[in-house]
Amino acid sequence: MVVSFWHDCIFPATYIWSNRQIRVLSSDSFDGEYTGRIIRKFGFVKVRGSSSRGAVRALLGMRREIERGATVAFTIDGPKGPRHVAKPGPVLLASSTGAPMVTFHIAVEKAWILNTWDRSMIPKPFSRALMRISTQVKVPPHSGEAHREAYLGELQASLERVRAFAEANVSKVGSPEFPLR
Repeated sequence: MVVSFWHDCIFPATYIWSNRQIRVLSSDSFDGEYTGRIIRKFGFVKVRGSSSRGAVRALLGMRREIERGATVAFTIDGPKGPRHVAKPGPVLLASSTGAPMVTFHIAVEKAWILNTWDRSMIPKPFSRALMRISTQVKVPPHSGEAHREAYLGELQASLERVRAFAEANVSKVGSPEFPLR
């Protein structure tokens, strides 16, 4: 799968999806190397590349990982924003590999919000969290530019839907409507 989520929920996502060998992009910069070491400790596999520099190499690396049967993930508005605006990488990758696109969002009831471009959330201890995952979206192979733009719009809408649902319902976690499992 090609999984996408907003950069602001990177901390809860790192915890929830840990130790699943999911492939994630990380640049060759100093910050990227530091981040790469951290994500490896949580059971993620670093794929070298950047959406802002070396995007083609990054997508080729992610494509190779999908062809090997791996799941890849994108913080779709990273690394520098704009916040909550999807980029086309997952659509291009899904189109070229046949892997379905999936989005998710994790809402946290109580969190520290960092004063950064993405407003990253760090969950406070014992806070409720709710993750909403979308249905799979298949992108036809070798779609033309107009179709890719339509699927980028669908990706954006999917991210907005899962975010709205999770944030509207996180306070209900643990209720009969959303029992704890």
